[in-house]
Amino acid sequence: MREIFSEVLGKKVVLPQKCERIVSFSPSITEALFMMGLGEKIKGVSVYCVRPPDARKKIIIGSYSTYKREKLLEINPDIIFTTTGYQLEFAKKLSDEFPVWPIRLPSNLADVISTCCEAGLVAGYPDEARQLERKLIDHLFILKSQAEKINSILTSPKNEDNNHSNSNNNKIKVYVEIDLGGPTTFGAYSYITDALDFLGFENIFSDEPKEWLRPDDKVVSQKNPDVIIYEPKMFSKRREKEEIIKKLFERFGEIKAIKNKNVFITPGIYDFLAHHGPSFITETLQWILEIKKKFVSS
Repeated sequence: MREIFSEVLGKKVVLPQKCERIVSFSPSITEALFMMGLGEKIKGVSVYCVRPPDARKKIIIGSYSTYKREKLLEINPDIIFTTTGYQLEFAKKLSDEFPVWPIRLPSNLADVISTCCEAGLVAGYPDEARQLERKLIDHLFILKSQAEKINSILTSPKNEDNNHSNSNNNKIKVYVEIDLGGPTTFGAYSYITDALDFLGFENIFSDEPKEWLRPDDKVVSQKNPDVIIYEPKMFSKRREKEEIIKKLFERFGEIKAIKNKNVFITPGIYDFLAHHGPSFITETLQWILEIKKKFVSS
């Protein structure tokens, strides 16, 4: 057996050398474990664990902050993964009876990688964790190279006087909004802001010393972003682009993003930007980069 001290819980967690019965209440950790090849070790998940598709075949144990105790007792997990933040009190409650490991929420791209890999390390699979780490780092290098090629177009002399020339180092100003039970956007302490900056965008709220905030519609109008990225609520099928743009226009008026039809709706009915698993790097960043290509070519 191993004893690992959890800084979050302030106590030691006793674990086997290799965890064979894993329960994950974190969609990002569930996806990371599958990408490490550890899907068969996962015996239970939350209802929000939808990546990869095989995760939905696992036993549903609960949601973000609820659980079915009898199912957990039946599984007898070697380890239960949660996150911090909104799941912290839930994790503390669970830890009174089960071996729980809360993994911190990421604040930047480096954290997205490290938190995903932390799960493999703690579960007793360091080789698999490091392989995933290197895969994600390599992918970031590829994306950075692609982004720099697009940046060279933005900074070329022919673009100095057109719509692609922006006041702040030629970065494309973007406003991000996710429906998390109400309009939510992101500040300096968010991995979303870091990702946008990495790809050469400027989040219009990047100077806000917060992870997330409720946007002031008047401020959004004043900042007049070039691009809007909008994510509907998870599982919502109300994703009609024209209807979403209409509602954004009612709030912000005819800002540049709306006037120039640079409003982008995240694909699918699941969390996309709000999901900070490995696919945030392998899929979401690539999707954001495609937005940049479309903006430059428009």
